[in-house]
Amino acid sequence: MTTQTLRTPEVDLVYDVHEPRAAANAHRPLFMIGQPMCADGFTVLASHFPDRTVVTYDPRGLGRSVRKDGRTDAVPEVQAADVRAVVDALGTGPVDMFASSGGAVTALALVAAYPGTVATLVAHEPPLVALLPDAEAAARATAACQEAYEKSGWGAGMAAFMAMTSWRGEFTDDYFARPAPDPAAFGLPTEDDGTRDDPLLSDRSTAITGYRPDVDALRVTRTRVVLAVGEESAETLTARTTAAAATLLGGRPAVFPSHHGGFLGDQGGYAGKPAEFAARLREILDASA
Repeated sequence: MTTQTLRTPEVDLVYDVHEPRAAANAHRPLFMIGQPMCADGFTVLASHFPDRTVVTYDPRGLGRSVRKDGRTDAVPEVQAADVRAVVDALGTGPVDMFASSGGAVTALALVAAYPGTVATLVAHEPPLVALLPDAEAAARATAACQEAYEKSGWGAGMAAFMAMTSWRGEFTDDYFARPAPDPAAFGLPTEDDGTRDDPLLSDRSTAITGYRPDVDALRVTRTRVVLAVGEESAETLTARTTAAAATLLGGRPAVFPSHHGGFLGDQGGYAGKPAEFAARLREILDASA
């Protein structure tokens, strides 16, 4: 693996290039992106593709990618331009892409804005809240997580987030009538450390969950776009947003093993099934070869 830095006036983008074990291979590079996940979140998944060049990166303002523009927000269109710049720096032509969660939102913005950058996109559970039939209630639930974080800190905010993302079905009055979840019940800290800059729980994530994809551009793109959902995610927030996006694009989501983080190993505390997940991803990518 080699680490590269693409320096721009706004940000220093740090990315890792995992070279294949064989000197020659006929595969396109496989770019893996998340948000707010950094490159290290894809270490296990990347290890299951020893025959391909795999590229992972830290989104602007996260991990090693230091911002110089004085901003803290995560705007999908801006992130998309960053990814496009890294792809151009690779000098390999179009890449295949696996994108997770907020990274899948970025990837959809990338494909819409920069045709020809990606050959096949697998967009796994993008949190496109604005596409839901209960979008207003879902946005209210999301805002409640941010409010819990602002009021009581990371443990309270993450407990609210976990309760929200595990709720199945539309956000009804029953959901909002529940008492605030106890962080201790989730094994989370109850003390407030005073920080309020978490990229997931603060208002920095609002532009991601509120993003509306350019459906017209995605329908005519040359990129093969595959929306994907975990088999254990049924009727949770991101499963429903994925289904809504797939419907708009005239298809159905591809089903992957495990849950929202199904490609993770033990490092995330909520391990998925990375070997099975990688096999499913390879199956989809090989179908486009």
